[in-house]
Order: sequence, then structure tokens, then C-alpha cells
Amino acid sequence: MPEGDTVFRTAERLRTALAGKTLTRSDFRVPRYATVDLVGEVVDDVVSYGKHLFVRTDRASIHTHLKMEGTWRVFHCGQRWTKPRVTARLVLATEEVEAVGFSLGKVQVLPRAEEHTVIDHLGPDLLGPGWDAAEALRRLSGYPRRPIGLALLDQRNLAGIGNIYRSEICFLRRVHPATPVGEIADLPALVEESHRVLGKAAHEPPWRPMVYGRTRRSCPRCGTAIASQLLGEDDPADRITQRERGIYFCPRCQPVP
Repeated sequence: MPEGDTVFRTAERLRTALAGKTLTRSDFRVPRYATVDLVGEVVDDVVSYGKHLFVRTDRASIHTHLKMEGTWRVFHCGQRWTKPRVTARLVLATEEVEAVGFSLGKVQVLPRAEEHTVIDHLGPDLLGPGWDAAEALRRLSGYPRRPIGLALLDQRNLAGIGNIYRSEICFLRRVHPATPVGEIADLPALVEESHRVLGKAAHEPPWRPMVYGRTRRSCPRCGTAIASQLLGEDDPADRITQRERGIYFCPRCQPVP
């Protein structure tokens, strides 16, 4: 699933293409919004919050979420699309470009005043101007027995981290992902590491992981073979992180708690 840095860069790309431009076509290929017509609307801005993306006009906010396979691409008008047309779920066009959302996990049209309802439950956005480390720390600390590898994945604590970056953050802090939040010696430093890692990935691509996806390869710090395991959700009722997802770590640098 694309993580916060990918969505952040997507918003930048769409902002460059659409901001200040008048829509000459809006094609919502989602039954609920099939009749929505935003032709004539001027795009005010394109912003991201965690893994959520918003295209704003004067009266509407178009909310999309990439989920597992979604992507936005920008084409010059008349240019051939590089993905199957059948997978397009949303097209926003100006006189010069077409912004096409392919395989989007979610498409929603909201009044601008209701945009906040989508993100009110989320923790601070790691890449946003309103990043609040103290609030992120407070939210993480609220569940001291929860494994940090699950807590970082929960968007209600910090918005933007996915499976890749939770592995990297735990590695950098020499913390095993199964370590309970309450047993981490320096939780504020881990929160700050999260902010630094995601910021670096967003602003200095390409970013290469040190442990994610590197099972049996040498740890860049000590040479031990990188391991991976499933870290399941401790609360099966939690729909946000209930699925088991593989996490990567160094058995030597990150000993089991």
C-alpha cells in the first residue's frame, strides 16, 4: 500500500498540474458520484493528510485514497494513457492536462466544510505543517501494552506510516517491533525518528530501505541476516490493522523483548 510519502508527492504533482486551473471535464466513474459535474470549477489546491488526498475547488473537496493499488497520473490532453482505461475511476481535466486516478481505493465528493470529517479520527500528519509530536506521543502512550510495530501502523496515532516505514523506524531505534509501547526507553526519540524518516523519504527520493524486503540479506549495521515475521493485531475487532503483515528486523540489533 502506498504510504504517506507517496501520497505527499502525488499531491505535489497534482497541485502543479491543476491548482489555479478551471476544470473543463470531470468524470466520476463511481456510481454514487456519476452525476457530479464540476466543469467550470477552479481548483484551489491539492493537499494530503497521511494517506488521504484532497483536490479542492471553491465548493467541493474531492477525497481519494489509494488503498493497495491506486495511483494518480497526469497526461497532456490527447496523450495516450499508460494504464488500462477500464481501471480509471476519476478524470479531472483542464484545457491542457488530464489528471486520472486509476484503481483508486476510495473516491468521495464532500462539501468543503465537511472535509474534516474524513480525518478527524487520525493522529497528527507526519508530513503536514501542523505536525504535533506531543500529540502523537500522547496517542501512542495511551496503549502501553500494544506492540510498537502495530501502534506505528495505526493511523489514529500517527498518520502516514505503513508497513515499510514501521520496519525502518524500529530498526533505526534498535527496537524489536513486538516491544510493548510502554517498555520503549525513549519513546519521544522514536516519534521524532518517524518524523525524520518519512520527511526524508518525501523530500529526498529515491529512498532505499535498510531492512524492509531484505529477508536473509546482511544487516547494514552488524551483518546478521535480516529476519521477517508476521506481527498480528492484538485486537481482532480493530479494522484498521487487524490483518497480519510481515515486518522486517535484525535479530541481533533488535533483540526480542
